[in-house]
Amino acid sequence: MTKAEKVSDILSILEKEYPTVEIPLHHKDAYTLLVSVLLSAQCTDERVNKITPILFKQADNPFDMVKMSVEEIQDIIRPCGLSPMKSKGIYGLSKILIEKYNGEVPNSFEGLEELPAVGHKTASVVMTQWFGIPAFPVDTHIHRLAYRWGLSTGKSVEQTEHDLKRLIPEERWNKAHLQIIYFGRQYCPARGHVWTDCPICKKYMRKELRD
Repeated sequence: MTKAEKVSDILSILEKEYPTVEIPLHHKDAYTLLVSVLLSAQCTDERVNKITPILFKQADNPFDMVKMSVEEIQDIIRPCGLSPMKSKGIYGLSKILIEKYNGEVPNSFEGLEELPAVGHKTASVVMTQWFGIPAFPVDTHIHRLAYRWGLSTGKSVEQTEHDLKRLIPEERWNKAHLQIIYFGRQYCPARGHVWTDCPICKKYMRKELRD
């Protein structure tokens, strides 16, 4: 089997398991998505979705967010972890959005990645999930699965993104990114993984990982 045939089969399995996928983070616009993705770093989507309604009730736009202090933001988002850094990032990016973009979220990687606490992965999620611009956000979970399935070397998140973009058709990037996330949660967890029960791992898991 060629690598192309393998990728095609994996995509077919993902499509069969998850024909429709939704963004797991609750949001209503580019700004609330941006803040939610920032909060999701080293935190579960479930927890983020419990905290953002509290935060967004007070400030769901940059103009209201800068009316709060960093300490007030931190108190609300504390359950998401890394609250000192994240609260400074949320306040800082809100201020820049007002000063530089009239309160709007920029629709470019360059503009997004210049914002405080916004890295390439966060920018990629906003670009593809809100603006519809092709991107393939790779978090630690997708990085792990791509290596487990032999789709990437696993040397770095950047390499995994490059490999997946090369192997998967661009028109599938948006959906495949979400499908892999949902598939990983159901069949391919980091711990307690039973590879023989996984529709993909039982066919394509690296041999050295099976023991």
